[in-house]
Amino acid sequence: MNSVPPNNNPASTTASGSAGSASAAPSPTFSPLYQQIKGLITQSLQSGEWKPGELIPSEVELANRFKVSQGTVRKAIDELAAENLVMRKQGKGTFVSTHHEARAHFRFLRLMPDEGVPHYPDSKIIEVKRMRAPADVARLLELKSGDAVVYIKRVQAFEGVPTIVEELWLPGMIFKGLTAERLMEYKGPMYGLFESEFGTRMIRATEKIRAVSVGEEDAKLLGIAAQTPLLESERVSFTYGDKAVELRRGLYSTARHHYHNELN
Repeated sequence: MNSVPPNNNPASTTASGSAGSASAAPSPTFSPLYQQIKGLITQSLQSGEWKPGELIPSEVELANRFKVSQGTVRKAIDELAAENLVMRKQGKGTFVSTHHEARAHFRFLRLMPDEGVPHYPDSKIIEVKRMRAPADVARLLELKSGDAVVYIKRVQAFEGVPTIVEELWLPGMIFKGLTAERLMEYKGPMYGLFESEFGTRMIRATEKIRAVSVGEEDAKLLGIAAQTPLLESERVSFTYGDKAVELRRGLYSTARHHYHNELN
């Protein structure tokens, strides 16, 4: 795309008929120019024009491409960087964000140690299967009830101590070929696998957290007594276009960890 489409804002029109029956049509919502540029850059990210980890064109090149000022492009990229869609690297340029970056590992993992340095847990896959989506899962993933999903259950441990039990549901059409063997042989973060092999990048998530008592089956996996109080999270992750692509439900033991979030 070589230029920004005009931001038309036509005057309101009235319907034909008597003055009493005429009604004004709502005016289109105004979008600032930098927001339009942000949308165009996001389209290029979504289409795969620039892959995760790749350098995107400079602000000058993008300004020439879209026929706008460099300042307008900079403001658009500022917002994309704040949303973790791109990363600025001093002296190198702006890159498409990737889940293979070390700092990206903790964007969606909020359980931090009470002492010591945060690090990524070791995972043990308990079960992977294809199944029909239960009604509540289908609703949250915006699927039809009964559509195929990939179900994953795993335990995550910090320094050998089981701390998290997670259940994940992924749309079956997107994650064809995802197996327990592939998950176990892959050594990086799970979202890195989703990004590199299934072309699906998680860019944002919504999350609910509540206190619960752990049941017997999950208590055994965590090596704790049944009815121990835990944190339960339910997270829906989205890719470009606000498309839901993962439902994740986790039980967190907080004997040595706490849930950490920064509020801006």
